[in-house]
Parts: sequence; C-alpha cells; structure tokens
Amino acid sequence: MSHDRWNAIVDLAADPGGGAGPLAGVRVGVKSNIAVAGLPHTGGMAHLATNIAAQDAVVVAQLRAAGAGIIGSLNMHEAALGATTDNEFYGRTHNPHRHGHTPGGSSGGSGAAVAAGLVDLALGTDTLGSIRLPAAYCGVYGLKPTHGAVSEDGLLYLDPALDCIGPLARDLDLIERAWAVIGTDGPDAPLNRLILLDDLAGVGCEPAVLAGYHAARAALHLPVSTLRLPADTGAIRIAALAGSVHYLIGALGPHRASTSAGLRFILDALEPVPANPALLSAVKTTVIEALGQDGVLLMPTAPQAAFAHGSRAPVNQADFTGLANIAGLPAIALPSGWSDDGLPVSVQLVGPPGRERQLIILARQLDSALSQYKPPRGE
Repeated sequence: MSHDRWNAIVDLAADPGGGAGPLAGVRVGVKSNIAVAGLPHTGGMAHLATNIAAQDAVVVAQLRAAGAGIIGSLNMHEAALGATTDNEFYGRTHNPHRHGHTPGGSSGGSGAAVAAGLVDLALGTDTLGSIRLPAAYCGVYGLKPTHGAVSEDGLLYLDPALDCIGPLARDLDLIERAWAVIGTDGPDAPLNRLILLDDLAGVGCEPAVLAGYHAARAALHLPVSTLRLPADTGAIRIAALAGSVHYLIGALGPHRASTSAGLRFILDALEPVPANPALLSAVKTTVIEALGQDGVLLMPTAPQAAFAHGSRAPVNQADFTGLANIAGLPAIALPSGWSDDGLPVSVQLVGPPGRERQLIILARQLDSALSQYKPPRGE
C-alpha cells in the first residue's frame, strides 16, 4: 500500500506495463471499484479487502492495449456512496490544493492522483457526480460519458441505472485521447444552443462558483433559453439516492453489518424512502427534451469549493451533477475560477446522448476563454 502525502494510490501494480499505441507513456490510475488484474478489487469496502481481480475490466484492457501503463488502484469513498473520500478502512485522501480538505468523491483518489501528478490519467465512476465533483474540487477535468457508452464490465456497481466509467486528467487533450480509446462516438454535429437552469434551480452557490459560472456563460456566444425542473433539487436528490441505496443494500446482503457507521447511517435513513421512478422519469424527459439534438446545458459543477475533512458535507453537492446521470447524458467538468482562499471551482457542460466529442470541442473553447487551470502550489 502506498502512503504518499495525498493517500490517493492505495495499491501499486507490480508491473505497470505500457507499450506502443496512442496512449504510450501515459500513466493511469484506476478507481478501486474497477477491476485491475492482480490488484484488490474492493470498492472501498472492508469485506472485499482480500478480493483480488482475476482479470482487467474491459476499459482497463482497452487502455493497456493503447499503450498506457496501469500504475495502481486509487482510493475512493466507501461503496461509492459519498463525496468526501474519507474512508474508514483505506484512509483519508487529501486535496492537493489544500491538505486537510476533501478531494471530493466518490472518485476522490482519482481526482487527487491526477491533480498531484501521481498519474497522468485516472478512471473514475460517476453515479450522481462522482467523476465531476473530484474534478471540480481538485481543479482538473472530468468526463462523465453517456450511460452505456463505456463498457461497465468489471465494475462494482453502486447503481447500474446511473453508473458510468470515465476519465479525469489535467488537460482536455488527454481526456480526448482517452475517449478515443474507451468510448464510442455519436453524431458529429455542433452544439449551438445554450440552456441554463432557471435561477440555477434555487441551489445556493458560493460567490466564486457564481463568478465562474457567469464568466462561462459570457464566454459561450450562443442563443440562450432556460430550463425549469419538474421538482426542487432536494426532492430529485432524495429520489435518486433512494434508488441507489436500495440497490446497494441488496448487493451488500449480509455484509451490510461490516460497513462503516457513516455508511450504515445513510443506508438506514434511506432504506424506508420509497422509490420514485415517476419523478426521475420526468426529470429525464425534461432535460432531454430541452437539449434536443443541438443544445448544451451549462451549470456549476458543485455549488461550493472543497471543504475541510471532518466538517459536515454539504447536502447539495450533487444537485447539479446528478441531472446528467438521471437523464443518462454526457457531461464534462472544467475549472472556472478560484475562491478567495485559493481553492478551485468548476463549471460543467451537459450534452445530448452520444455527443462526447462535441462536448470536448466546446469545453476546449470555453477552457481557452476562461484559462483557469493551475497545478497545485509548490509544484
């Protein structure tokens, strides 16, 4: 087990490999709920600590075949249900921009390892924002693909209806190169309408987040329309979380008792909450219809910058990110600014199904206008 300063890499590969191909020389870290042959495949859970993957997940095999070297397995929030990556069993991962602060989650090790330069590219998973939240808090780039566009073979699910595997990196060029290896392209038509949430759906945001969002809006010279959600974001959040919790409880079975007190609290609190597929279906329909074939939805990624470990996690962390998961749509997060105390903030673009390449193209234009990426201080 690696004990680097950030506690992001929890298991190192004996032989990273790597060879010729479009990703030759690229060092890759893999979230520990995605199978890497010969490494523990734990999902951040105690009862799987000795579970060794017999073979690579398809997405890992694709990266190897493209010449990438698989460095090791990355820390994550327990069972992928949470956004702090303060894991009772595998340790607390720190944010490279501020030791003692969260890198986000559940792919917190992925975000921290990329931001700190421990790896060039990381794989994460995204259920309600678990790629994009670490990208936001760690000041890097993260792509959540269209649901089903990347193989989920070898993934320990939190919720098969929402989960996606996707890449995080320090720049969009590497995101694009990785996507060419692991993804499938859809229609190659431009996104030329900008959609905004009406009054940001009432979600309270920190000033730096709002400043970055407004700067992004001003940089995108597209016709604008607004989208009103069919319910408040709190109700949508609870409906989505309840579905994920119900699935996880079934998957855990008797191992539920071996989870941390924090996870058991969440499971106990949401187990009695009834599923609400009608609400989630209404959200999905509303977002997809608003985007059509040529729209792009701009939102903050997270309403806040990274917060201190040990403090109470904001309940609204995934109020923006969860919409893309519920609708099954691709989304990309990129840096949009900095808080007064020096922590990164982020915006995201959400597009129609299968439009990852067009999102990357638009994100590159926006990134050039904003120019907000900075490595952690001291590098």
